[in-house]
This record gives sequence, C-alpha cells and structure tokens, in this order.
Amino acid sequence: MSVEKNKYQDQSLFNLTWPLFIEISLHMSVGIIATLILSGYSDNAVAGVGVANQIMNIFILVFNVTAIGATILIGQNLGANQIKEARTIARSAFGLNFWIGIGMTIIVAIFGGIFLNFYGLSGEVYGYAHTYLVVTGLSLCLEAVALALSAVLRSYGHTRETMFVTIVMNVISIIGFLIAINGLFGIPVTGVVGVSISIIVARLFLVFALLFFVYKRLAIRYRINDILKIDKTNTKNLMGIGIPSAGEQLSYQLSQVVITSFVAIVGDAALAARVYILNISMFCFMFTMAISQGTQILVARYIGAKQYKRTLKRGLKTLRIAFFVSVVISFIIAFTGESLLGLFTEDPMIIAVALPVLWAIVFIEPGRAVNMVLMGSLKSVGDVRFPVIIGIISMWGLAVVLSYVFGISLGLGLLGVWLAQGVDEWVRGIFAFRRWKSQPWLRKKVRKDPA
Repeated sequence: MSVEKNKYQDQSLFNLTWPLFIEISLHMSVGIIATLILSGYSDNAVAGVGVANQIMNIFILVFNVTAIGATILIGQNLGANQIKEARTIARSAFGLNFWIGIGMTIIVAIFGGIFLNFYGLSGEVYGYAHTYLVVTGLSLCLEAVALALSAVLRSYGHTRETMFVTIVMNVISIIGFLIAINGLFGIPVTGVVGVSISIIVARLFLVFALLFFVYKRLAIRYRINDILKIDKTNTKNLMGIGIPSAGEQLSYQLSQVVITSFVAIVGDAALAARVYILNISMFCFMFTMAISQGTQILVARYIGAKQYKRTLKRGLKTLRIAFFVSVVISFIIAFTGESLLGLFTEDPMIIAVALPVLWAIVFIEPGRAVNMVLMGSLKSVGDVRFPVIIGIISMWGLAVVLSYVFGISLGLGLLGVWLAQGVDEWVRGIFAFRRWKSQPWLRKKVRKDPA
C-alpha cells in the first residue's frame, strides 16, 4: 500500500473537523457581527441586507455545484490512490467556476432590482437591500473561484489552511464594517455601501491567499489555459454530481425566498426578528455543519477505497455526536433567549416576536442535524438524486405550504413559520436515516475504476 493511500484513508475526523468548525464559526460570526454593527445603524438596514443576502446565497449555491462535485470526486480518487486524476479535477473545477462566476455577476448587476421586487419590499428596506445586492454582487466571480479553491484544499485534507485564510478575511471584513458604520480614522460614514465594499476587499484577499496555499501545499499552479481550456469529461462528471447535490440546497434557498415573503406580510418587526433569530440559531448548527463536512470528505475516500463497512459506521457515529450537541445547544439558546436578543436590538416589539421562536429551535435543530449529516454523506457515496428529490417534495410541500398555513392563515406569525420548517427538517432527516441504513453505495459507484 502506498504512502498516499495511507495518508488519505487514515486521516481522522477530528483532524479534519476542528479547523472546519473554527472556520465555519468565524464565517458565521462575521455575519453576526455585521448584523450587530448594522443594528446600531438601522433596523431597516438589517432587514434589507438580510433579504439581499438570501438572494446572494442562491447565486453562491450555483457556485457550489462545482465545489460539491470537486469535493466528492477528488476525495474518491484520493481514496483509490488516483492522484493524477484528482489534480486534473482540481484544475477543471477552478476554470469552470471562473466562468460561472462571471455569468452570475452580470445577472445580478442587470436583474438585481427585479429579484428584490419579489419580496414586496419598499422604502428604506428596499433601498438598503438594492445597494447591498448590486455592490456586493460585483465580487461574485471572486466568491466562485474561492469556493472552488477551498473545495480543493479541503478534499486533500488541508482544512487548517482554509481556517487561517478565513480568520484574516474576517478581520478585514470587521474593520471595514466598523469604518463604514462608525466613520473611524476621519473617514465619513458610508453605511451599507461601505459594508459592501469591505466584503469585496475581503474576497480579493481570500482568492489570492487560497491560490498561494494551493500552490504551496499541493504544487498546483493555475494558468490561463485552465480557464480557456476546460476538460469536457471532468466538466460532465462535476456537473453530474454537483447539480443534483446542490439542487437540494438551491431548493432550500428558493423556498426560503417564498417563506420570507410570508414573513414580510406579517410586518417589518417580524422580518427583522427573523434575521436576528437566524444569526442566533447559527450557534446551534455550525458544529453540525463542520462535522458533517468532515464526514463527507472521509466518506468519499472510504467509498473510493471500497471500505463499505467503515462508511456505514462513520455516518452513524457522526449522527449520534451531532444530534446530542444540537439538543444541548438549542436548550441553552432557548433559556438565554432574551439576553441574546438584547445583543441585537432593544425594540420591544421585535423581542416579543422573537422570544417564542427561540423555543421552537429546540424542536427544529435535532431534526436538522439528522438531515445535514446523512444527506451530505449520501452525496459523497454517489446517491446524489435522493437528497434533491426528497428535499424538493418536503421543502415545498411542507415548509412552504405549512409556513403559510401556520404563519398567515392561523395567525401564528413568525412562530408558525419556524414550526413549519421544523416539520420539514424532521421529515427529511427521517428519510435520510432510512436511506443511509439501506447502504445505497452497495448498488452505486460514482468514481469509475481506471482501465
């Protein structure tokens, strides 16, 4: 057995996950800090930027099509000790996401206002949302390239490098936010425009730093030819895995757009409360997100090496850990809800709307843990269609429909919306658990054995 095979098959979940956890925590925390800073500027700015970010997240999910495909294919090839093929996929992912990023940047610049009109926003909220969407949208190409590079590094197990880059990027972003809102160092207050520019600067740093680490750790130096000439076979394989895999996430984001329009009907207080609650709930599922991503990397390698029993056990063991942590953290959030909300706003109306919803998190998050861990692992074993099929049916048939029924028709408002989403998470989680126990990898293989 070669050195490479030992290295990639035997890396521990802990070594992969702890940098991912810190990276995700930092990535989410910069959003929370941005919300805190903006809340001192204007609650309408918080609501507007929150809506604009939902639209941005949809475009970022398009970039994830390539990133998800690269993570799975590189991982499976490394597990099978096909090192040359893994490097070829890393090059194709970079070039493909470059062109996708260019296309999405143009779309946001031209149609940004049309996307926002769907939410029914008006006045200051619309103004802030439009400014943030258009200015930040100019850097979508940078985000696309960064996602591809991060996927390559993580697939090879270099999660510490992506963690380090995220730390520096967050520092750049936060300093920019403070300058934009408080006008430090004699610079005038630029508000949402300044916050958007800070994000662009941070993404510029991110791309150059990731390029450096890909070259330093993997000896991969990207050239113009990687952009102009993309391997058709690799593109087909990346899309074949990435499109169904990202389809589940894309469906979720689109359903959230519709659900947010229901929240907007309830009122501006509910819309602002939703943004604050989403930031608070991130504390609950960021551990689950980190451990599920680490598990995805390992599962892809195990499948490439045809270690099927190890694959089954890894998924179930991760599930137990994530479920327990989600229950504990969600109860802590529920009991300390008023204090946590006080960090974001002093508006009694917003706090009154948000407090009951924090208790609903106790119901939602354990189901989300089951869903995230096992649906992600199913993608890594090549069962890429099942998550998107179940996702579309459940998100639209349960989350969207019940959000309107509970929130609008029955008058439960934001609480009804959260309960509806809890039903969706649990249903998808149960289906994922049953599917994982059936071991679908015994019927499917993603990576073709070399001739």
